[in-house]
Amino acid sequence: MKDLFNISWESLTDVLITSGVAIGILLGFYFLANFLQGILGKRLVRRMDDPLLANFISVIFRMIIMIIGFMVVFRVVGLTGVVSGLLAGAGISAFVIGFALKDIGENFLAGILLAFKRPFRVGDVIDIVGMRGTVLAMNLRDTQIKTGDGKDTFIPNATLIKNPLTNFTIDGFLRYDFIIGLDYGSDYHKAMEVILLEVIKVDGVLTDGKKPNVWIADLAESTLNLQVTFWVDTFDRTRSDMRTKTEAIISVLEALEKAGFNLPSKIVELKNYQGNSLETT
Repeated sequence: MKDLFNISWESLTDVLITSGVAIGILLGFYFLANFLQGILGKRLVRRMDDPLLANFISVIFRMIIMIIGFMVVFRVVGLTGVVSGLLAGAGISAFVIGFALKDIGENFLAGILLAFKRPFRVGDVIDIVGMRGTVLAMNLRDTQIKTGDGKDTFIPNATLIKNPLTNFTIDGFLRYDFIIGLDYGSDYHKAMEVILLEVIKVDGVLTDGKKPNVWIADLAESTLNLQVTFWVDTFDRTRSDMRTKTEAIISVLEALEKAGFNLPSKIVELKNYQGNSLETT
C-alpha cells in the first residue's frame, strides 16, 4: 500500500509537461491548417475561377498539414517506434481499411477525379441518373445539388463518375424548342416568317450567332408540325429560361391567330362503308 503512493513527482511532472507540449503542438497545427486552408482557398478561387477545385485542393492541403502535426506529436511524446511501425504496416493497414471502407474510398478518389477533370462548376445545371439540379458544392464524398422544386440532393461522387452526366450550362448556351401544328393548306412560308419575327422579339432569345430557326418536323394526321428552336444565355441569371420559353410560345400563338392561321387539334375522320346512316345520341 505504501508503494502505491510512492509516486515520482519528477516523472509525473515530465509526463504532464510532455503531454501539454504535445497538445499545444496539435492545437497549433490544427489552427495553422485551418488558417492556411482559408488563405489557399481564397487565392485559388481568384486564380482558377473554379470554387470546386479550389476547395478540394485546400482540403487536401489541410489534411496533409494535420498528418504532419500528428507525426510531430508522436515524436515529441517519444512514440517514434510507433510511427515506424505504422509506416511499416501501412500496406496491410491500407488494404484492410480500404476493403472495409470501399465505398468511402471510391467516392474520395472519384471526388479527386471530378475536381481536376471539372465536368461542372458551382451554379451549373446538371442531370445525373434522372436527378436534375443546380450544383451547390462538392466535398470529398459527395456533390450537393438543389433540384427545381427546392430539394437538396447529395449525390455520391462515384455515381457521377460511373454514369453519363449532362451539363446544361457549361458553355453558356442552351437550346429550347416547341412544336406548332398548322392546318393543311395554310401558307406555310408565311407562317414560318411570322414565327421567326415573333421569337426574335422575345427578351432572352439570342439573335447573334445562334439564331432562332423553324423547320418542318412532321406530317401528322391533322396538322403540319413546325418545330421552333431558339437559344438562351445560361450565364444570364436575371431571367428564367422557362419564362423566356413561355413568352415565346404565347407570342407565336397570338401572332399566328392574329394572322388568320388555324391551329387545329387532332381530327378524327369517320367513314361509313355500308351506306347506313350514323345515329347520334
